[in-house]
Amino acid sequence: MGTPLTTPLATRWDALLARLQDIARQHPDALLASSMGVEDTLLIHALAQLPQRLGVFMLDTGRLHPETLAMVDVIAQRYGIAVQRLHPEPDAVREYVASHGPNAFYESVELRQRCCDIRKVQPLRRALAGHSAWITGQRREQSITRAELPEAQWDDAFGLRKYNPLASWSTEEVWAVVRALNIPYHPLHDRGYPSIGCEPCTRAIRPGEDIRAGRWWWEQRNNAECGLHVTAHRTTHAPAAGTQPDRPTPAA
Repeated sequence: MGTPLTTPLATRWDALLARLQDIARQHPDALLASSMGVEDTLLIHALAQLPQRLGVFMLDTGRLHPETLAMVDVIAQRYGIAVQRLHPEPDAVREYVASHGPNAFYESVELRQRCCDIRKVQPLRRALAGHSAWITGQRREQSITRAELPEAQWDDAFGLRKYNPLASWSTEEVWAVVRALNIPYHPLHDRGYPSIGCEPCTRAIRPGEDIRAGRWWWEQRNNAECGLHVTAHRTTHAPAAGTQPDRPTPAA
């Protein structure tokens, strides 16, 4: 069972609910993009409290941890929410693997970004087509590439509004609310994975490393995004008319 929220956290939680309600009112077609990380399950729990339901989807890349896939059933059983699983185009995956190999993303940033484009960016583009807004669980504290993340922005890459309602939340605040409200969370978080993506591209972090150090850890840190969140950080409205790490052991 959960425990009552402290006054500061209760205020934080109520503000989040109000913000999501406002987004839902303005954009009843808005979608939440979920990787099944703790931020996303917190947002799913929050969305389940609203009078109107917004859609939730997950990019099923074909290389996810089995624990990630299992979270779809956890969410369905807890909230009655059917998380839509979006897959890459099979022909594009087959062509990439035939040309470069199944784990070519270890070979260069270009090949890794191409893999991410096929398995994540292109399915995301299809998911968002025709929608007016999407919601993410991104936070400023997660990495240097997100340090100036706004809570709302115009997404140039996908042509719609993008909301990051947890942008200013700390890791401690996220976990305090999750535990107080007994929100389900990904089991890999308890095994040292604060950020979870594809299985061969994610590892547990070491003491002292930043939250996203386990993502594409063999690359320089200024490359540590997949292409889903690369738009310039802008305000709420649409525009008017280090050292090289050791090479990883290839994953299965």
